[in-house]
Amino acid sequence: MGIERIDKNFELRQKINTEGAKVYDIPSEKFSLYGVRFDDRANCFVRMDSQVAERVSEGVDYLCRHTAGGRLCFSTDSSFIKIAVEYAEFTQMSHMPVTGSSGFSLFELTDGGAKYLGNFAPVHQTDKTGFATGIQLGKGGMRKYVMYFPLYNRVDRLSIALDGNAAVQPLNPYRDVSPILYYGSSITQGGCASRPDNSYQALIAKRNNIDFINLGFSGSAKAEKEMVAYLGGINCSLFVCDYDHNAPSADYLKATHYPLYEGFRKAQPNTPILFISRPDINRWADGEDRKKIVYSTSLRAKRQGDKNVYFLSGKSFYGNDLFWNYAVDGCHPTDYGFTVMAKKIYQKMILIDKKFGEQKND
Repeated sequence: MGIERIDKNFELRQKINTEGAKVYDIPSEKFSLYGVRFDDRANCFVRMDSQVAERVSEGVDYLCRHTAGGRLCFSTDSSFIKIAVEYAEFTQMSHMPVTGSSGFSLFELTDGGAKYLGNFAPVHQTDKTGFATGIQLGKGGMRKYVMYFPLYNRVDRLSIALDGNAAVQPLNPYRDVSPILYYGSSITQGGCASRPDNSYQALIAKRNNIDFINLGFSGSAKAEKEMVAYLGGINCSLFVCDYDHNAPSADYLKATHYPLYEGFRKAQPNTPILFISRPDINRWADGEDRKKIVYSTSLRAKRQGDKNVYFLSGKSFYGNDLFWNYAVDGCHPTDYGFTVMAKKIYQKMILIDKKFGEQKND
């Protein structure tokens, strides 16, 4: 029968009149993209250079096509928006909602902050290669919107349909600060948030209005030399690094962590670096050893005169009370877990530099 036939609040898809709509294929000069770009070579949206990703590892090559951290920003006076999506494959996991792994979420930017409008999501039983659905928008003048891309799905095609006579313009909703760059594991990528905007990076960006780049790679963030060189070449205002979970062993982490720091610092002498250790430290026999390795990098750097490197213990995120409520499987955060992580990391950012704090656009 389907639960949505019994309880209409479970129905994600609105029935809207799209007669006379105008369709825009993304990328389009009428819309702004952040965190992803369309790669003609890969024939899909990507988070990093696909040729570099191929050289790093099979995992990074595959996951760079997952659109975690991607956002489409625009202004329009359309009364509705409908999106059509094509997938190369449909990512479905038993412990992560489809709305987060494979769906899009839409927000309107208002004077009171970001207002959630709804999800565009596949029906996992049927939408294996894509879907089309819409949301009714407000009326009365131009409004600002941000749409977040899926955290764990490749997107081959994206089309946006608006009122045929509606105006539409690109939008930059962010302050004049270089993006914050994040590198790390599946938690960094966004597993297992219920919506793309509930990753901790997106939650922080909603607070400080600073653009971000998500280079989290599930099981595949291992600080390879090629990856370190690529990270060093990205213009950013802050580098947040957490790949503890993906280092195969404590010895591997020890052998690669300080060299990652050296490689990035050589490329960017003045960019602040924030190292974070894993949050679920008590679940692992070598958890404390790994935390000490990450901490030792920041200590060693400071002893050599680097005053712009920082450490945040992941152990401080959740504490011991109700620990299991923060993660869906003991490792990957729930939305509650990501909210706590975002708060702690955001507080640390402000201590690093007040510009990373909450400020209004001019």
